[in-house]
Amino acid sequence: MNPAVTVRDLTVAYREEPVLWDIDLDVPEGTLTAIIGPNGAGKSTLVKAMLGLVHSSSGMVRIYGRPYDQVRQRVAYVPQRGEVDWDFPTDALDVVLMGLYGQIGWLKRAGKKHRKKAMECLDQVGMADFAHRQISQLSGGQQQRVFLARALAQDADLYVMDEPFAGVDAVTETAIVKILHELRSQGRTALVVHHDLDTAPEYFDRVVLLNVRLIADGVMSETFTTEKIRAAYGSRVAAIAQ
Repeated sequence: MNPAVTVRDLTVAYREEPVLWDIDLDVPEGTLTAIIGPNGAGKSTLVKAMLGLVHSSSGMVRIYGRPYDQVRQRVAYVPQRGEVDWDFPTDALDVVLMGLYGQIGWLKRAGKKHRKKAMECLDQVGMADFAHRQISQLSGGQQQRVFLARALAQDADLYVMDEPFAGVDAVTETAIVKILHELRSQGRTALVVHHDLDTAPEYFDRVVLLNVRLIADGVMSETFTTEKIRAAYGSRVAAIAQ
């Protein structure tokens, strides 16, 4: 399989303290990959560095063989909920329409076909009935589903998600998993920062185990082993049945 993402010698440092160190990584197309590691391992920093959202001290990132700036239309990003201003006065439909600005144009108004597409994406995540609800009035899980709908509206090839399952309800978690599997069936790729060791083998095909350095990466059945998990988390982590 060709790589959707290629990372070579990537190092990120904050105030001269390495947060990521010399990362080499390939994410194959058409796969669901979880990035897993302890707090402070650099998981969010890794995806942000891939997208140019944080400065890299050294290294190279290619997405579909090209720099991110040349292929940004092929990439959809779902940030952590804590990074979003949920008090911004807008409704769910307008949030999803933001994912279509590449098609609409920043200085143009959304047309009927764009609003139809946005409604379809909201329906896909079970949020069509909340299209005109202010985002500040939505629950955490509902807000997460709206941002997932925005990403779907971009019709991207690569979906990068930072902790999409954090603090969500069971309905939202089920909806996200369903969407991930649908994306894979369409030949698309998802790279997801994930925190739950128990659900990782069920939800994902591949895993990146990270703790500042790359501990291991590969298919779940070969990489998500107790030995490698302990190498990432330390000996105190409970054994994972594999």
